[in-house]
Amino acid sequence: MSSGIADDAWEAVLTRDHRYDGRFVYGVSSTNVYCRPSCPSRRPARNHVTFFDSPPQAEAAGYRACLRCRPQSPHGSDAEQRVERARRYLDDHCDEPVTLRRLAIEVGMSPFHLQRTFTQLVGLSPKAYRDNRRMERFTASLKRGETVTSATYEAGFGSSSSLYARAHRELGMTPSAFRSGGEGVTLRYTTVPTAVGRMLVAVTERGLAAVCFGDTVASLVASLRHDYPKAILRRDGIGLKEPVRVILRYITGERTATVLSLDVKATLFQRKVWQALQQIPRGQTRSYREIAGMIGQPTAARAVARACATNPIAVVIPCHRVVRGDGQLAGYRWGLERKKRLLAEERT
Repeated sequence: MSSGIADDAWEAVLTRDHRYDGRFVYGVSSTNVYCRPSCPSRRPARNHVTFFDSPPQAEAAGYRACLRCRPQSPHGSDAEQRVERARRYLDDHCDEPVTLRRLAIEVGMSPFHLQRTFTQLVGLSPKAYRDNRRMERFTASLKRGETVTSATYEAGFGSSSSLYARAHRELGMTPSAFRSGGEGVTLRYTTVPTAVGRMLVAVTERGLAAVCFGDTVASLVASLRHDYPKAILRRDGIGLKEPVRVILRYITGERTATVLSLDVKATLFQRKVWQALQQIPRGQTRSYREIAGMIGQPTAARAVARACATNPIAVVIPCHRVVRGDGQLAGYRWGLERKKRLLAEERT
């Protein structure tokens, strides 16, 4: 492998990225065992790792297959197969109550082992996964034009009261407003130049809804309108002067005692990740694995990366402070160069 491809492979190993399973395996010289990228075993030291394109190549080099992740099997380890069966069962029974005990019997595991293994591999507990999938189905139905009532029961919610409490937290608005593309919602926004490019700040009556970077005012406003096609967009440079001032201080790394109210849609897992990001001291970085450990889900580094990628509020939720396991900068929603400059500003 070239150095660049090997770096990507090592990052996949560090984050246990299932997407790379079948694309390569890695051998560990200290144990003489080879594994698939998503193997849940303890991560080896980088200097003990060799990458191979296939299991036969690893075995030809003298490595034996890991008994835990079974890299020579196209279907993954026994635990992975059982968790996948549990996940599919939850998807197929979204409209009825499924207890952990019932799910465990269905896949042939103890409730305790299923809870722990499912959480390790998926990044969410079975209950949180089911709730998350329900919200995904609910929002998908609204986007198709279904009524709120129809979407509520189609997604498996038993009552509108439980849905509305969750929807306010995860959609950032009522289900009716979300269905209509933000209809009835007023977003006040402004754009200002910063050290890392043009910045757009948008707020609702509940709090900060978006902070994003771009090259032009037109592209930033177009992006906001795409997310809220029927909302009322109102430019308000004077009214947003105070939140802009605070956010600019975030960019330069200055201390501020001002706490900004946020109005963002998020799953429970995303909120846990974003809260962990806000605990990283300015000018410092943490890896995806470290963030996963901070939220009590050490094997959920890949899910942490997704939560960072979907963060709608730059700087205030500082996803730019998260790096790869080897300390190198990795993807940033508003451009890798901006991520580099933001960290430089904070460290100056």
